Amino acid sequence: MTVLQAARTERKFRGKNKAPKWKKPDDGMVSVMVLPLAVTDPADLTRLGKLFGAMWSIKRAVQRDARNKVDACWAAKHERDRDGAKAVRQRLGLSREALERCAYRHLEDSGHLKHHASKALAMHMADEVWNGVQRHLFPDATRKRFGRPKAGRRHDFTRIPGRARSHTTASKWETFRLVGSLHGHAMAYTGGGRHEVQQPRRMPKPAVPAGTLPTGKTTASGKPGMRKATWWDHTGPLAVVFAGGPDSPAGDLVLPVRIPQGPGQWARVEHFLANPGRWHKVDLVRCRKASVPGGWVYEAHLMVLGPGYTAPAVRQMREEAAALDRVGGVDGNVSNLSIVSFPATLDPAEGLPASTEITLTDAERTLLEKQAKKQRGRARALERSRRSTNPAQYGLSKKQTLRAERRASKGLPVKTVAVPGGARAGRTDGVPKQAYRRDRLSEGYRWQRARQAEHAASAAEHRRHRARQIARQIIAAHGVNLTVEDCDIRTWYRLWGKRLSQTTPGMLISALDVECRAAGGRLVRASTWSTALSRHCMCGERVSKTLRDRKHQCTACGLIGKRDLVSAALAAFVRLTDLDDPETACLDTAMSRHAQIMHGQGLEEALRESTTPCQNTPRGAGCVAVPRQRETSAHRTAARRPRATPDETRTMRDHTGKPGRRPGCDPQLTLW
Repeated sequence: MTVLQAARTERKFRGKNKAPKWKKPDDGMVSVMVLPLAVTDPADLTRLGKLFGAMWSIKRAVQRDARNKVDACWAAKHERDRDGAKAVRQRLGLSREALERCAYRHLEDSGHLKHHASKALAMHMADEVWNGVQRHLFPDATRKRFGRPKAGRRHDFTRIPGRARSHTTASKWETFRLVGSLHGHAMAYTGGGRHEVQQPRRMPKPAVPAGTLPTGKTTASGKPGMRKATWWDHTGPLAVVFAGGPDSPAGDLVLPVRIPQGPGQWARVEHFLANPGRWHKVDLVRCRKASVPGGWVYEAHLMVLGPGYTAPAVRQMREEAAALDRVGGVDGNVSNLSIVSFPATLDPAEGLPASTEITLTDAERTLLEKQAKKQRGRARALERSRRSTNPAQYGLSKKQTLRAERRASKGLPVKTVAVPGGARAGRTDGVPKQAYRRDRLSEGYRWQRARQAEHAASAAEHRRHRARQIARQIIAAHGVNLTVEDCDIRTWYRLWGKRLSQTTPGMLISALDVECRAAGGRLVRASTWSTALSRHCMCGERVSKTLRDRKHQCTACGLIGKRDLVSAALAAFVRLTDLDDPETACLDTAMSRHAQIMHGQGLEEALRESTTPCQNTPRGAGCVAVPRQRETSAHRTAARRPRATPDETRTMRDHTGKPGRRPGCDPQLTLW
């Protein structure tokens, strides 16, 4: 090999970038706006389906490789002890760059995937996989690890991450890019500003600008330099453009954008789309919708540099809430959320104690029951469809078996059962003989499944919107400085199950945390082990209660009130040495007793009933915070009785590191 050939084969590196590193403005704050895409062309729908299929193939291949490498890393215990975990990860290729190279190899070796996907998309998909692997390999601040990477289902793959644009080099935006301008979009769909925005269902695709444009430079011959017009020169209606794969003969994929329209939407649209210099990245997302061709609707999630949009009324409400000089406590429960607040100085002249109870109203209960009934109907329809399409995998029910025996005894011909109602054919250990993923599925089944997914997404969005509205009502009445017990919602799910999906206490507390921070305050979390708010009184005495006891009654000071409101009032007097560490929490009984003496009758009234108006009014006093549970047999003279409910228990390992009782196996029960 000659010196010239060796120089050609030697790998070259660009070296360290000498330009200053670009940083996101506004302390790295970003926001996202969802832009619906008007995709009505069958060719575009087919192309989008193939694009998502190709990216799913790449993600699944990279995830499987990453899972095998992770398993090999954990299996090499002796090597990790001898050489260190970092050396083992480097040998196996457990790094971001190694997974990107793995995605490139899958893209190159497949051949057909290059007709739909590009190397930039494959690189960012590998980065998504690495984020999951990283959460599994390295514990977070709470010393927790996520599970090993797994390849999910094809229908759960709904997002293709795009590549961010360059804010230091002009006209450099790879993968999905948003072209056009808000002014050009408004001029196109308002008739030049003569009427309101009217976007048709079938929106035309904008064409790439034609002709040439001056570059602003002069050639060697003295003539002005010219260049060909590109999508960067498009100033018309907004659209998302994807150049396609390196071997794609179809050209650019142009997807028209439909901006949100309606009362109060234009100010939000201007906030995100008026300044194209703030546009940072576009992700392509699909959502299930059975009523459209193909069963999917597509969206462009635009990441914008800077804070999100806040309505003027919300800003005013947050400013007024921040001006309230109050301290409060929050008590989360399975069936309600209780909040009690006091003036910061505990002076009755500056305000009285206020209390709020958030429960499900009768209208919300009726709506939830109706939705649950529809959900059960959809589940039964899906089961009937699966049974009718795969009758060989199911046996006859008892009723169908007796009917067949009667027909056989009378000499009648055997009647074929279209929908068998028995158990699924399985082995002796209970495992089905044929996996569910290998069943034949009808078009009706797929359509019904899409309707079910669409309904679930709509219900989830409704719960999030309700949580945001309730959180804003709470901070408007009680201020932005609140304290809540640091409870483990997973323990509640083990005890009460799906009932939590109706009241969503975890979602309410998370939304309250977001609103407190947005208004300049904070929701502080306190450990339940060191405070035990539900077992104390305002006077400092310890009042033991079971979970069935929803009424607080102190024999020392005579205070009578609702259990949850008393716990919320005590949470306002929790003090923490470190606000970021719930383990440093302790209850200041001297301040709680002082507040009880200062407010007296006003505090008792606040602890008996809610004193602030709220859309979610309590259904009544003395509501049991446990759901209906299955009945257990009792003595014949005692008829039927509900199952005993365990007392409030600690998790297996609480915040202070001390082992506690197992919630599911707690022998301490309270009977009626």
